[in-house]
Amino acid sequence: MTAARANVVSSFTIVKGSLIEETYAAFREWDFALTKRENLAHMREMGVLGARANWSLNVAKVINRRFDPAGRDRPLVYLAQAGCDMHVWKPILLWHMTRDEFLVRDFLVTWLYPRFAEGAFRLRPEDVTAYLQSLTRRKGIEWSGAWTERTTERVASGLLHIAADFGFLTGTTVKEFASYHLLEESFLYVLHALAELNPSARSIIESEDWHMYLLDRGDVERELLRLHQFHKLRYEVAGSLMSIDLPWLSLAEYAKEMAP
Repeated sequence: MTAARANVVSSFTIVKGSLIEETYAAFREWDFALTKRENLAHMREMGVLGARANWSLNVAKVINRRFDPAGRDRPLVYLAQAGCDMHVWKPILLWHMTRDEFLVRDFLVTWLYPRFAEGAFRLRPEDVTAYLQSLTRRKGIEWSGAWTERTTERVASGLLHIAADFGFLTGTTVKEFASYHLLEESFLYVLHALAELNPSARSIIESEDWHMYLLDRGDVERELLRLHQFHKLRYEVAGSLMSIDLPWLSLAEYAKEMAP
């Protein structure tokens, strides 16, 4: 298993990008009988990660850093192998990659979402620079390598590109917020994942992870009420008390149910 990097600020994976299609292709071919290193080496030989040697090597390095296919990320691999629709799979991929990809999650939750909530119109890489510089004053963060000014610029641009790849932003150099909707299947997946971390209904609803998908507490509650009305889960509120009963006992079970 890859060492945890949940508090590591690294430029490498950000600059290489989201690699959504490449990750999907890799997981479609994943063999659980092989080690992660063996899988990635085999896929490079077969051209699954790209035709160019240098690029496929970089893709393999990013997948190696981001994911634990035999453990935590096994449901994500299972869904890819089952042919899960890409529009459903992408936000699920984001959930998994942000378990260890500190910078992506922190950027989406603590910088991009507040800009969305305050109604920001245009976003530029230079707008992200101050956020990146502020991380040097954050406690408990480990930096991977020394950054030059050019590195900071590339990471700022890379973070905006990743947000655009997942559908939150649109545009080229200058980005604007897109009209984003988290599909029901993906919403339920994140719901089950949060329930495994903390089954408290309040903790689930108030989790900052929803901000990654540009959702606030009110958005989450409205979706829960809608799903309750359609008998897809049970959501009950009585004063300050609330409860959520999910239809599947675990995230793994829900992933199997999602498979077409």
